[in-house]
Amino acid sequence: MEEFLRSYSRLCRERGAEPQETVLQRLHELPRGRLDLATQSLTLDTCRALGALLPKEAQLTELVLSDCMLSEEGATLLLQGLCANTILRLLDLKGNNLQAKGAEALGKLLRQNKSIQSLTLEWNNLGAWEDAFATFCRALAGNLTLRQLDLRNNQISHQGAEELALALKGNTSLQQLDLRWNNIGLLGGRALVSCLPSNRTLWRLELAGNNVPSDVLRAVEQAMDHNQDREATVRENRARTRVLSKEVRHLREEKSKQFLDLMQTIDKQREEMAKSSRASAARVGQLQEALDERHSIINALKAKLQMTEATLALWEQKAQDLGELLATAGQEQQSLAQKLTKEHRLEQQEAAERESKLLRDLSAANEKNLLLRNQVDELERKVKSQQDQLFLTKQELTNTAAELKLRAVQAEERLELEKRRSRQSLEDAEQLRIKEVEHMARHLEESERALQERVQRLEAARLSLEEELSRAKAAALSERGRAEEELIKAKNQVRLEEQQRQAHLEERLRLLAQARDEAQGTCLQQKQVVAEAQARGSQLGLQVEALRRRLEELQQELSNKDQEKVAEVTRVRVELQEQNGRLQAELAAQEALKEKAAALERQLRVTASGHREALLDRESENACLREKLRLREAEIARIREEEAQRASFLQSAVLAYVQGSPVRALSPQK
Repeated sequence: MEEFLRSYSRLCRERGAEPQETVLQRLHELPRGRLDLATQSLTLDTCRALGALLPKEAQLTELVLSDCMLSEEGATLLLQGLCANTILRLLDLKGNNLQAKGAEALGKLLRQNKSIQSLTLEWNNLGAWEDAFATFCRALAGNLTLRQLDLRNNQISHQGAEELALALKGNTSLQQLDLRWNNIGLLGGRALVSCLPSNRTLWRLELAGNNVPSDVLRAVEQAMDHNQDREATVRENRARTRVLSKEVRHLREEKSKQFLDLMQTIDKQREEMAKSSRASAARVGQLQEALDERHSIINALKAKLQMTEATLALWEQKAQDLGELLATAGQEQQSLAQKLTKEHRLEQQEAAERESKLLRDLSAANEKNLLLRNQVDELERKVKSQQDQLFLTKQELTNTAAELKLRAVQAEERLELEKRRSRQSLEDAEQLRIKEVEHMARHLEESERALQERVQRLEAARLSLEEELSRAKAAALSERGRAEEELIKAKNQVRLEEQQRQAHLEERLRLLAQARDEAQGTCLQQKQVVAEAQARGSQLGLQVEALRRRLEELQQELSNKDQEKVAEVTRVRVELQEQNGRLQAELAAQEALKEKAAALERQLRVTASGHREALLDRESENACLREKLRLREAEIARIREEEAQRASFLQSAVLAYVQGSPVRALSPQK
């Protein structure tokens, strides 16, 4: 306002006039965005300066010029300045005695200005000049921004009311019109009533103090009530559509968030599965390397056995060469043979004991392998139970989808019932539909949350089973390592014993070179022992190969289970995607149903508006017919009175004729 004040004083001084002190004081005291110059007599220079400043003012929204005693020229200058203003919303020109030029300037303002929404013209003389007021009404018909118009005490006649009626037929923005204390009369009231069916935005029309009959006022009140109801329904529908659109947006955002979370969980599960498969592949590679090392050890043992057989063959040849020398020492051989037999028996007993110990160890290892196999079977059973649980969850998902479809069908049936009931009460149908939509949304959210919790539980169970499998594998590997260590110890003991026996035999051969027969017997015994060792080695090799095959089978089973889990995860993901697509399709169907319901509601409103308009037309026709009936009844009463007078005259004439009085005295009365 300071800048406005400075520019006002500057313009006044440039044009050779002093600014008004009262105007300056008001400009100092007024709040921002409002210029109140009420009851201030404005000069022509002040009006000219204000008219030059108003088109450029970008902060002024309200202008009050009531009771300012504006002249015709001053009012035209101010209104010309307001034609180019795009910020002003309220204009008050009460009590300024505006006449023909003022009405024409106001018409120009309404044609050019696109921002004024409230115009107060109380206590003026606009209706006294018919042509100027007609131009004002034509401008009002083309205006699209004015919402409130006050024309109280403007001497508007029935002709001015007819012009206003024509303007209201073409106007689509005016909502409140005050015409109290004018001279509209019966004809003007009927003209306004005839224009109201074509105007659907005006919901307040004041006609008190215009000598308008009560039936016309009732018709106006009915039309205003009709427009108010229409405006209220439009506002309610707009509010409901906004609420529904917000709810739909919120549901879409939640669905997208849930879908993204589910995709992230599936990606995480894939990564975990890939990590577990890599770890299992690394473990299998380590086991394969250990098996290769064991094979190499067994091959080395076989080579050593072949070397011992070759050395034994050489010793046999030497024994055959020394047979001749041993013949001489027969007697010594017999004595030594008895000793050797005793020692041999003792060694056989020791070997039997060692063999029993080895068999016990092998049986314990076999029992451990059986326990491990039982654990693996139990784990497989658990995996199968988890698969069954996954299948049950899939069935539950399908059941929930079927339930959702059934509920969608039920919702459609309910929508049809609501459409039937909407003809009776639109508001009840809207409330029921909103409740149904909220219930469906809540149920969908609860079902989705339950499914997500079940999927998380299944994932946790799967992780626990995988941990148990890894533990069982680690236990099997540790048990296998222990059994292999025991086998290696047993083989080392056998090798040491064989070496000791070979050294003992060599010593005995050196000492008893002459005992050929006994040496041959000992050689045969040694061959039997070697054969038994070879048989034991072959048995151990077969056991190792069986364990290797079992490991390969377990690896294949693990790979198959991993593939099955991946396939199940992909299936679950595809099913979830299909469910999301179905849910989106159902949402689209619900939106289509909502659109259909909105279209039906529009049709009902259109039909209701048509019925109301027809009722208004019928009521106006009834009012006209009642007026005609009243006129006819007045004419009939007048005719009856005339007939009664004529009958009385005839009766008096007949009586006078009967009594013998002259008829000429009654003729003038006839």
